[in-house]
Amino acid sequence: MRLNLGEEVPVFLHGDTIISDYNQIIDYMEKTFVGDTVAQLIPDADSPLYDRVQQYRQLLDGLPMDAYTHGCILHPELTTDSMIPKYATAEIRRHLANAATELMKLDHEEPQLTEPYLSKQKKLMAKILDHDNVNYLKKILGELAMVLDQVEAELEKRKLEYQGQKCELWLCGPEFTLADICLGALLHRLKFLGLSKKYWEDGSRPNLQSFFVRVQKRYAFRKVLGDIHTTLLSAVLPNAFRMVKKKPPSFFGASFLMGSLGGMGYFAYWYLKKKYM
Repeated sequence: MRLNLGEEVPVFLHGDTIISDYNQIIDYMEKTFVGDTVAQLIPDADSPLYDRVQQYRQLLDGLPMDAYTHGCILHPELTTDSMIPKYATAEIRRHLANAATELMKLDHEEPQLTEPYLSKQKKLMAKILDHDNVNYLKKILGELAMVLDQVEAELEKRKLEYQGQKCELWLCGPEFTLADICLGALLHRLKFLGLSKKYWEDGSRPNLQSFFVRVQKRYAFRKVLGDIHTTLLSAVLPNAFRMVKKKPPSFFGASFLMGSLGGMGYFAYWYLKKKYM
């Protein structure tokens, strides 16, 4: 919060540059870190693929990932073969229930940040109430199905467009782009939550299933997301509020719990690792 009184994560530090909006972080990195050995994940503005990549970037980034995550954890009856242990629901409910108390405690310890802490408390409690509403969860999962139908159709277009050509096909064309990062991270999270059988493993979206198989073979994907379920349950939840007193290099704030589970920092983190590793 010292770096970003808007109480949002991630916060990216590069020299004297501080950026707190994750989309701006991605754009900054794409423009700053260039070269023959660095993959270009956003096509040039004059490329015919640019608009398509931006369209799917916005579509997929606009999905309420935090609501899917919190809702499915709190309502496991809507999931199948979730990677979340059964005891985790009660444990996460306890962490969420104690969130306001933790924020008030930090407020007393850091009085100069009183207004940001109180603001974060209000936002947090409102978010919990929304995401614990099973009817709201069913509604947004229905809307997610329509988005995945659109993605399935787009992947089918790529097959027809490049039929007979020897090239790897991704969401927007033969090149792996930011749109594929967004889609891959989305599918990985849905798999973690126990929604993959509902949305593609039942055979209803074969192109989506094929995409997920291929994207999991990429080195950066395996390195960053391979053990994400272990990270979320064993590291993020118990230590989320302790981390506010430490100084991680790029992601900072008392809202690390919500950001990490919700997905915004998730996408940016993957992008960072893709660039640096």
